[in-house]
Amino acid sequence: QVQLVETGGGSVKAGDSLRLSCKASGLTYTMAWFRDIPGKERAFVASIGWSGGAISYEDSVKGRFTISRDNGKKTLYLQMNNLKPEDTAIYVCAAEGDPMRRYSTAVQEGYEYWGQGTQVTVSA
Repeated sequence: QVQLVETGGGSVKAGDSLRLSCKASGLTYTMAWFRDIPGKERAFVASIGWSGGAISYEDSVKGRFTISRDNGKKTLYLQMNNLKPEDTAIYVCAAEGDPMRRYSTAVQEGYEYWGQGTQVTVSA
């Protein structure tokens, strides 16, 4: 069982930046960020392979967000630049506990472990 804990959320103005962190308690393979926007289904944001490659982004964050990981620290990051009000959401960390990929990295079914989330609020 792997525990995931997100930190780094906050309230900022449009155009500002935040860096989110997700600390894992054990071994993980592909990791990802999803976000919960009020009134909408949980949505994919970005994913990264176990070695730091195989990076994917949802189109609306491409060029603004950067996903990375530090396996020595067992930590996943999301650098968010040029934030917009539509980025307001609870950002949730997810991780694979098995290297066998059965789904796209953009869908929830492929991830075994989930964090509680961290709130990001962007004002106009």
